[in-house]
Amino acid sequence: MDETQTSRLQAMALAPWFIFTALYGAVLWGLYAASLPRVFAAWNGGDYSYAWLIPLVMLYIARENRDALSSAPLDAPWLGTAPLLAGIFLFWLGELGGEYTLLHISAWFVVVGLLWLHMGRTRTRILAFPLFLFLTAIPLPDFLHRQITLKLQLVSSQIGALFLRALGVTAYREGNVIDIGYTQLQVVEACSGLRYVIPLLVLGLILAYFFRASLWKRALLVLSTIPLTILWNSMRIALTGYFWIDWGPQVAEGFFHDFSGWVIFVVSFGVLLGEMWLLGKMGRNGSPPGKGSRAASPQAGQAPEDESPIEEKGKDPGDTPAGSPLTFLGQRGQFARVAAALALLGCTFAVYRTVDFSPRIPIHRTLAAFPLEVSQWRGSRDFIEAKFVRELDVSDYTLIDYMNGKGESVNFYVAYYENQRKGESIHSPETCLIGGGWVFREAGASTLPVGAHGNGSLTVNRVVMEKIGQKSLAYFWFPMRGRILHNAYQLKLFNFWDALTRRRTDGALVRVLTPVGSGESIQEAESRLQGFLSQVVPLLDEFIPGANL
Repeated sequence: MDETQTSRLQAMALAPWFIFTALYGAVLWGLYAASLPRVFAAWNGGDYSYAWLIPLVMLYIARENRDALSSAPLDAPWLGTAPLLAGIFLFWLGELGGEYTLLHISAWFVVVGLLWLHMGRTRTRILAFPLFLFLTAIPLPDFLHRQITLKLQLVSSQIGALFLRALGVTAYREGNVIDIGYTQLQVVEACSGLRYVIPLLVLGLILAYFFRASLWKRALLVLSTIPLTILWNSMRIALTGYFWIDWGPQVAEGFFHDFSGWVIFVVSFGVLLGEMWLLGKMGRNGSPPGKGSRAASPQAGQAPEDESPIEEKGKDPGDTPAGSPLTFLGQRGQFARVAAALALLGCTFAVYRTVDFSPRIPIHRTLAAFPLEVSQWRGSRDFIEAKFVRELDVSDYTLIDYMNGKGESVNFYVAYYENQRKGESIHSPETCLIGGGWVFREAGASTLPVGAHGNGSLTVNRVVMEKIGQKSLAYFWFPMRGRILHNAYQLKLFNFWDALTRRRTDGALVRVLTPVGSGESIQEAESRLQGFLSQVVPLLDEFIPGANL
């Protein structure tokens, strides 16, 4: 066979795969295009800006393993339907539950499934690390991101205050605010350290991959990035407070602020390299990564350990030899797998585009008609700026300040959503309260002896919080289609289930807040708020749709 005939055969073998790749791309674009702007917006932000480099690292590692990939057999390809089906399930969980992160993870599973279907188990295993690495580029869910950020803010504030005292500066910490006499340093979200923790964790993973050491040493290297980053970030906060005394507020902004962030990253990288050197001196090390040595990759011409060199489990009849230049391009079984994958993804796309699982459910009565007089309470209605209403995506809301004859006040807020889709779901009040400068002293679920929404009791989120000497008690919960929910995980799960089984995702947020007066105990404020709820909550059933429309 001359060179011209060989080239023609190769072109004929490749032509169908260009078509199949285009079909895969079209279906995946139809399923996930709406979620891509969310990813790119996160990558353009401060916490995930490193993610633009992840695909380049993945390509480099894949190229380093090209010899192992070309010599590996196509084994057990049909097992790739497992991650493909998992991806489809997560797609519906994210789509109906209104969670972008699940959609992004779904896309990852689908791609892994397609690679497995057309490359086999061994090749996919060789690419396991770069594929896993891409998961680190997926933004965390908003509610989880906020929780981690808040915890890092508090930890960094605590350690930063300790460092300031060690430097001889009098420092008093309250929440995420450090008072050093001259000024107050507030450890905001941008200074929480999260934008250093995640990139350094990713860097630790990459270094561990190339580290010629045993598993426990590589694991220690990766895990050490978290306390290391928190420590350096706390020291940065302390030095900001220390130099503020002589240099003023410019040390907390502009060039100094950005430069100190880069110093943290560079110093932490140097510490990780030093840690690798020390660990490398301890005991015996593992085998070097090499080309294809990761994930138990076979040597050229060899079958995997769990397969016979004569017969490869799961290999399609008629498959080309492992070393052939047309490996996995000219195999008869590939067309069946393409058809199966396109059928699964195509059906998912068809249902996604034709069935509305979350139609709008109008409120029974507009919340603008909620009574301003309830028993001994008299209220005045307030309004939210239009731009914030658009940002919250609420269908209807009411915001009322009630006061009784004793001058005691309660702030009452209800937001209703006709449906909840990804990016248009209920916003927890925790975000607004923390963003408004409130520091949570106590937070958790609490069951109140208040009959509400057809139940004899009411389970709510209870929060005791402070801000600049003020103390308040707040309750909030989510009436959802006859259920009373109180956390974000419940919201996502029941949105998915009810969209699937009842074609409903409508729901509401109810939040009540009362100030704790000077000399007043939390128990007194608690009694006032529960008394108010016993009068107000039963009225909500006239407005918010329940289990039955």
